Amino acid sequence: MSLNLSALAVRERSITVFLILLIAVAGTLAFFQLGRAEDPPFTVKQLTVITAWPGATAQEMQDQVAEPLEKRLQELKWYDRTETYTRPGLAFTMVSLVDRTPPSQVQEEFYQARKKLQDEALKLPAGVIGPMVNDEFSDVT
Repeated sequence: MSLNLSALAVRERSITVFLILLIAVAGTLAFFQLGRAEDPPFTVKQLTVITAWPGATAQEMQDQVAEPLEKRLQELKWYDRTETYTRPGLAFTMVSLVDRTPPSQVQEEFYQARKKLQDEALKLPAGVIGPMVNDEFSDVT
């Protein structure tokens, strides 16, 4: 004889109703015990660098400003990639750390990036403004 759950559920109506209510109550309790946060914690592993050089062409910004800064940033321990956009007189660089960077190391890596950029700023052409580093652009409060 095979076990027919549908027939058993219809035949034993009180047990079926009890099990449904038990599962519903357990699900409701589990839902209310779930951990939740309005703003869940996560670590943004990117920073932006803005550099200005009034009067420079986009090519000059790329060759004399953006490339030296990018090369210096590649020395970072957790460096992943940079994306740089240049316009006449302006260079915007987004630096990304590798995804596996431990959250406890992100601020230290940003500090090292600032130091490297400050060192490299001394070698940039006269008239260059910056580099200005922003590692808090993800903060919306």
